[in-house]
Amino acid sequence: MSNHTAKQIHLISRPSGMPTKANFKLVEVGLPAPTDGEVLVKNLYMSVDPYMRGRMRENAVYAEAYALDCVMYGGAIGEVIESADPSLQAGDIVLNGAAWQDKFIAKANTVSKVIPFDPEQLSLYLGTLGMPGLTSYVGLFKYGEHKEGETVFVSAASGAVGANVCQIAKLKGCRVIGSVGSDAKGQWLLDECGVDAVINYKTCGDISKALASAAPEGIDVYFENVGGDHLQAALEVMNPYGRIAACGMIASYNNAEPAPGPNNLMLIVGKKIRINGFIVSDHGDMRDQFLSEMIPWIQEGKVKSRETVFEGIDTAVDAFIGLFSGENFGKMVVKLG
Repeated sequence: MSNHTAKQIHLISRPSGMPTKANFKLVEVGLPAPTDGEVLVKNLYMSVDPYMRGRMRENAVYAEAYALDCVMYGGAIGEVIESADPSLQAGDIVLNGAAWQDKFIAKANTVSKVIPFDPEQLSLYLGTLGMPGLTSYVGLFKYGEHKEGETVFVSAASGAVGANVCQIAKLKGCRVIGSVGSDAKGQWLLDECGVDAVINYKTCGDISKALASAAPEGIDVYFENVGGDHLQAALEVMNPYGRIAACGMIASYNNAEPAPGPNNLMLIVGKKIRINGFIVSDHGDMRDQFLSEMIPWIQEGKVKSRETVFEGIDTAVDAFIGLFSGENFGKMVVKLG
């Protein structure tokens, strides 16, 4: 028998509106020794992401709902500390879907060995080189279909997905406008990521007017992370045959009751706008192509990343809740090991 114990975060009640600490519980459990085909993994970093809020609903929208009184899950990267499978050895670094716990037992074929390009930047595999980065790449290339010289508008532009969208679009010769929630985030996008204009949606007043001012010739692509007034503004300013790549609408994730939507949806018809919702898990076939471009961009300093790092499994709930008040600057991760 293994003498290892694991700390886990369980969902114990379904949030109504904004999640609170009362919806979660820190639980300590004993772990058996791995048997044939299994590994014991110590998680080093775990991801908290806005989509997890949807999984806390009884009727989850696009992913299976978390069960009550069970450990939650999501993206994490860890180190194998015991192995009963020849394909993995102690010390191997593995990507896994067993976030919200600091150790776990799993079948070896359910984790993915990673040979990091930089062992000091493992958390990038949860951000720029992970699900958020791939989301940016898929949305921009497959659904945004951006062309050199076009104008791209990105909401939540300093976040884990948005910052990558901004930088990739700039690398591909686009003019980029980003919406952010603070002047500091906007300045980072201007100074480090090379965006052409930023809008602080908290201080700009009317975001439709602010976007029209920042894009006097209109926008061609909108990367949708927020919804609500951002979507209304994008439709108002978008050029004919514009494209919207929709991967999230964080503005409505914590609504206990549905909020009124944009009142200008008829513009979709008149401007012949195409909107594509997408889920990145459907596009694993693009991962190799994505990594072949993204890793060199990082190594050459062409793509920069920001992270907000919380320390310890006991801070994971605070990190998650902080996503919805803008506490994160870039990717939000929790350091576990």
